[in-house]
Amino acid sequence: MTIEITEGVWLSYNNQEDGFRLPVNPASIEIKEGVKGKTHTILGKGEINVIQAPELREVSLESFFPMVKYPYVVVEEPEKPIWYVEKIQKWMATKRPIRLVYAGANMYPDSEGVKIAELNIAASIENFTWREVAGSPGDLEFKLTLKEYVFYSALRTSIVEDQGEAVLEAQQPQRPDEREAPKTYTLVAGDGLWKVAQKCLGDGSRYPEIQKLNGISDAQLNSLPIGMTIQLP
Repeated sequence: MTIEITEGVWLSYNNQEDGFRLPVNPASIEIKEGVKGKTHTILGKGEINVIQAPELREVSLESFFPMVKYPYVVVEEPEKPIWYVEKIQKWMATKRPIRLVYAGANMYPDSEGVKIAELNIAASIENFTWREVAGSPGDLEFKLTLKEYVFYSALRTSIVEDQGEAVLEAQQPQRPDEREAPKTYTLVAGDGLWKVAQKCLGDGSRYPEIQKLNGISDAQLNSLPIGMTIQLP
């Protein structure tokens, strides 16, 4: 799925491999932003407020999935309303973030003149409610609440020598990957379990997990056949 930025709202999953544009643009989108301040009492000065980092943004929107193509439907061939509902429910069941792209009238161009969406964030689905509209041909109204998601991982460090002293050096984390992790891997020429663990799990030292999961003995480690499909933890 490739998102072409025009006015509208898109929801996607697994690094945009799956997703859709809302067939009816919401009348409004509410974006909640704020910070949590901490108060302290200082002797002789009284109470002070220490401003903290911004909280994760929350996005709320309401619209409906149409059963028929009304004049204001913004997609060429909308799916049946229940298709959208089941898609969102499926994403929720994975316990992984989705991506929200919102482009409105306030889009702005970057240095190359390409329009940038007003909101483009990874988000968790916090609440999803829907109901059939009475008197309609089968339209489903819905309310969706999303919360900004920040990818995180343990920060890798290495020890370097600095004028004879050992110093911890933080390594930059890799770019967040929204894709769903694969469940299996098929061996190709030159593959060993260490290499597979490095490629698929990001850490070659985790190869014993793969070995145990697939019942591979130590004697088989150096003679794994090309084309063998193995399960990943």
